[in-house]
Amino acid sequence: MRTLRINRELSPLLAGAAAAVPTAGAVLALTGSNSPLRGPCTLLFLLLAPAAGLAAALRGLDPFARALCALAGAVAVDMLVAQVMLAAHHWSVRGGVAAVAALSLLLLLLALLRVRNSGTRAQERGK
Repeated sequence: MRTLRINRELSPLLAGAAAAVPTAGAVLALTGSNSPLRGPCTLLFLLLAPAAGLAAALRGLDPFARALCALAGAVAVDMLVAQVMLAAHHWSVRGGVAAVAALSLLLLLLALLRVRNSGTRAQERGK
C-alpha cells in the first residue's frame, strides 16, 4: 500500500482551500443564502474558526494533542454561545455565527498578543 505524500508546493493551496470553505460558509450563513452548501460550510466554520483560535493559544502541546484539544474546545465554544443565546431568548443563526466569529477572532488576537509580549520580554532580558 502506498502512502500519499503531499508536495510542498501544494501546501499553500490546501491551506487556502481549508480557509476559504469555512469562510464561504460564514458568508452564506450571514447573508441568509438558500444554497445547499450553506449547511456543511457553516458547520466547518463553526468547528474550525474557534479551533484555530484555540490551537494558536495551545502552542506548547504536540500537534495531535493540540488538534484534539482545539476541536474539543471549539465544540465547547459553540455550545456556550448556543446556551447563552437560548437563555437570553435571542437565538438566531446569524447571531450565532457572528458570536462564534467574534470569539474566535478574540482568541486569535489574544494568542498573538501573548506571543508578541513574550518576545519583547525575552529581548529585554537579553539587553
